[in-house]
Amino acid sequence: MRQPVALIRLLTGLVAIAVTLLLADYARATTGGFAADVAEAATLVPRPLASLAGGLTTAAVLLLPVGLAVLRLLGPDRRRALQQVSDGLLAAVTAYGATLALDLWADDLAPSTLVAALTQRLPGDVLGLGHTEPVYGYLAPVLAFMTASGNRERRLPWTVLALSGLAGLAGGYATPTALLLGLLIGWTGAHGTLYAVGTPDPRPRPGEVLRALRDSGLRPVEAVSAGPDRYRVRQTDGRPALDIQLLDRQAVTAAAVQRAWRRLRLRTAPHPRALRSPRTGLEHEALVTYAALAAGVRTRRIAATAGLGHDTALIAYEHLAGRTLDQLDDDEITDDLLTDAWHQLALLQRREIAHRALVPGSLLIDGTGAVHLVDFADGDIAASELVLRCDIAQLLTTLALRAGAARAVRTATTVLGPELLGAALPLLQPIALARSTRQALKRRAGAGAAEAATAGTAGTAGIGATTGGDPAGPDGGLLEEIRAEVSRGRPEVVGRPVRLERLRPRTLLAVVGGVVAGSLLIPQFFAVEDNPVAALADADPWWLLLALLAAGASHVAAAMGFVGFVPERLNFRNVVLAQVAGAFVKLVSPGGVGGIALNTRLLQQANVPMAQALSSVGVGQLIGLVLHLLQLGAFVYLVDAQPGGSELDALPTVVVGLVVAAVLLAVVWSIPSTRHWLATRLRPLTAEVLPRLLDLLRNPGRLAVGVAGQLLVSLCLIACLYCCVRAIGREPSFAAVAVVFLVGNAAGNAAPTPGGAGPLDMALIYGLQQSASMEQGGASAAVTLYRLLTLILPVLPGWAAMSWLRRRKAL
Repeated sequence: MRQPVALIRLLTGLVAIAVTLLLADYARATTGGFAADVAEAATLVPRPLASLAGGLTTAAVLLLPVGLAVLRLLGPDRRRALQQVSDGLLAAVTAYGATLALDLWADDLAPSTLVAALTQRLPGDVLGLGHTEPVYGYLAPVLAFMTASGNRERRLPWTVLALSGLAGLAGGYATPTALLLGLLIGWTGAHGTLYAVGTPDPRPRPGEVLRALRDSGLRPVEAVSAGPDRYRVRQTDGRPALDIQLLDRQAVTAAAVQRAWRRLRLRTAPHPRALRSPRTGLEHEALVTYAALAAGVRTRRIAATAGLGHDTALIAYEHLAGRTLDQLDDDEITDDLLTDAWHQLALLQRREIAHRALVPGSLLIDGTGAVHLVDFADGDIAASELVLRCDIAQLLTTLALRAGAARAVRTATTVLGPELLGAALPLLQPIALARSTRQALKRRAGAGAAEAATAGTAGTAGIGATTGGDPAGPDGGLLEEIRAEVSRGRPEVVGRPVRLERLRPRTLLAVVGGVVAGSLLIPQFFAVEDNPVAALADADPWWLLLALLAAGASHVAAAMGFVGFVPERLNFRNVVLAQVAGAFVKLVSPGGVGGIALNTRLLQQANVPMAQALSSVGVGQLIGLVLHLLQLGAFVYLVDAQPGGSELDALPTVVVGLVVAAVLLAVVWSIPSTRHWLATRLRPLTAEVLPRLLDLLRNPGRLAVGVAGQLLVSLCLIACLYCCVRAIGREPSFAAVAVVFLVGNAAGNAAPTPGGAGPLDMALIYGLQQSASMEQGGASAAVTLYRLLTLILPVLPGWAAMSWLRRRKAL
């Protein structure tokens, strides 16, 4: 089986190797100074003693895997040992191959500064013709074998590895960085091998479970699997049966990423105890269970706890006959049962104990109808008031899904009182509920929407109007019904939802987008040759002012090009601000995707139906593409027509490209399967966009505004780039700069990077070099100025415009 922990450690090791190489290259003074200090200390060791220590430790390192393999094969489980030894050998070969590959890369392809940081002159080499290996490769295969073979003995192997490393440093055959790389490669290669080939299932067999229970003083005779990581155990002498819950490293690591994300995102998320060890998880579950029993809550009693090796533990509960809430029929869910469930929660609330997972599977109903709360693995003692309220909201939703909002609220009010129930109402939001509960709410909302659609098709008037909210969303159906039931008795207790999110996904996306964009753009400001910062300081201020005005005018032109393809009347000020906000959205969206989504949202908020909104944006994109190609052809013609200035002989290339595209389209259309695929992709265009375009033809004035706006957007941005080129003292033709921009902008829109960062910049720099005969430094400076005016400076105004529009519900 492939364990997630192996993948996590593999990724961690790769990151550590990359960081080590970066530090070795960029922090040369630090790493070089440390290596010099180590080398100076090594000179104090007598050379014969260092050579003797090196030989002995090398022999010990080579013999270590053999000894470990023999110990594993002589153990009780020889079949598993043989497989683990095979995995260890494969990991050792992988690690050794990785060290050789890194050595070859360092010798032939790596920067000389990195090689100097990883190596040093060989001892005794007076002429300095040889150097040590970039990676101290003796340790990597041994550490990989020791890790992948599941060796439990740590002290002796690590002692041998440490002595070997010290001997390499003392003898002058390794640098500290090379030694660290060897260890990292061995550790990473071991976990990469374990994840690639899998490992033997570490979960204990029934016999091991029975043996552990006997050692705990119980008398088990048979263990039967009752689900993942669960066993049902029968005992002798009429003793009650046992429910066994296993906690192994595979189980606790599987939820590590999800728990860490919830901890980062939610204020009420549990502490990530599952990131520790199975034994710690067992101790925590037992502690909360004992606290619940002391509070008088009905739950399963713990019969025993036991550890099974280093990676597995078990907790044995006395078997409790009954069915969970989701296994009961509707007529079995009585008001007495609901009231009893609330009484059990009230006992937990009184002792400040949180359950955190009051889903149907955690409510066990015995033969007498009494409710037992089970599964306290995620519980907490001395819980905060916010977490306790979340438990009330969760149980309220769980019971309402089975018995309806009215009965759940009525029984909760009887037991908890209206004040406590009202205090928990702000927590009644999907993000505060368990994942299975959110899925159940979505299924219920989907079923309600389907019933409403069926009723509407049959012509039944009024059905669906009593659902109490939008059936399409999980928060618009049942949760609104619960709020309405509570507000019926005490309207004043219904407050605003409490914000539970520390970090929203869109905030994280914005941060990541900003980091990516910055990492791609900032290096351009510090180029060694023709530094753009220096070019900005020496630039002509009048040309810079014209470039800034052209960049600002492009937003007004974009607004014209947008409203011209929307038959409905729009607030032009909001449209202009939306185009300015698009400058902020560029940082978290590739190409023109962000602008399309922003304009579609603007139309939706202006009460334009979704179909018409999408078709209007699609019409604008289609006409913009046509105008882009026409402008490109026109400017290419102007460049070629300049007397004596054939700066860009591109007209034949453009014509040939169009002919090739037409031939390819004809070939694709002649094949039935590809014709069907293409027709499927073009159907939205013919079904939505073309009819919208025909509607616009009835208003030629508005259509002219849209076409003029689309043309002016390109002309304004071309003028901005041209003014940036003139600002640094170059004088190319306007037509040549226009061709460069139109070609580069197409590449930027196709690139999956924020704002086209990277591909757009490289395309513009290359185009200015080829078409405008500019040197690389001047082209880089001009493009950097252009991107500063069109991408960096508008970010803050774009954020302000977006915030203003959101506050006024325009976005």
